[in-house]
Amino acid sequence: MTTSPTALVLHGGAGVLARKSYDREIDHMRSLAERGKTQLRDGMPALDVVSDIIRALEASGLYVAGKGSSPNTEGRYELDAAIMDGPTRRAGAVAALEGFVSPIDAARMVMDETPHVLVAAEGAARLAARHGLKAVKDPDTYYKPAAVPDGRAIATGTVGCVALDTEGRLAAGTSTGGTLHKTPGRVGDCPLIGSGTWADVQVAVSCTGQGEYFIRSLAAGTVAARIRYLHESPDEAARYALKDVKRLGGDGGIIAVGADGRIAFPYNSQGMKYAAVFTDGHIEAGVTTA
Repeated sequence: MTTSPTALVLHGGAGVLARKSYDREIDHMRSLAERGKTQLRDGMPALDVVSDIIRALEASGLYVAGKGSSPNTEGRYELDAAIMDGPTRRAGAVAALEGFVSPIDAARMVMDETPHVLVAAEGAARLAARHGLKAVKDPDTYYKPAAVPDGRAIATGTVGCVALDTEGRLAAGTSTGGTLHKTPGRVGDCPLIGSGTWADVQVAVSCTGQGEYFIRSLAAGTVAARIRYLHESPDEAARYALKDVKRLGGDGGIIAVGADGRIAFPYNSQGMKYAAVFTDGHIEAGVTTA
């Protein structure tokens, strides 16, 4: 029996500062890439690998997602996440979720346990509690903000993962604490299927950056459409989508993996934190800066 080549890309956000060391993040992302490589080669479904990798990114506190999120202007922690299964296009997402350790688990719960795609705010919290997801008992002590504004740009640090498994299945997921000092109730591109997250039978996509611009450019959906209709590579399609984001005034990065295992991780921001597992097993991890 033949198996598909496996591949994986993960990101720790497009917000980087030239004067900051990211050695801890690089080591962490490399270790997760190694873990994902083993999981995929052992036959774990792409959807489960994506969930596991993002859950670990959230729990680390190293990125502006999960434990590393920052409060909004009212001091509350509202988090977003989405996950999507390529073969079926089933998807789940939560927006402005408060009080739970893993937003990606909440998004997966929406996908697996409800007929919905996106559930927000108090409704998402009640649903997460009903399904026994791990709660944050004291937000003020649990959250350890991983980033602070540098005075020059909106600080972001979304996390995401895309994967291709041995059965040729693609999956994508994204999780974020959103922009720093955001307006209460603000929702970015992350939980919006087609803007910040997408997966089908040809490509899986996760975006990071200034969400408003990724929403207005339908960034993840643009990548998928250009691959489907123009037969572009994941890299060509992602670079086009980023050009449109830039034209509108935003910046960021995109990770993608295609059905043939080709991967992409372009960016047009100051930099992006990433790790990638190529089809030959080679792993690359780093923080690229402009």
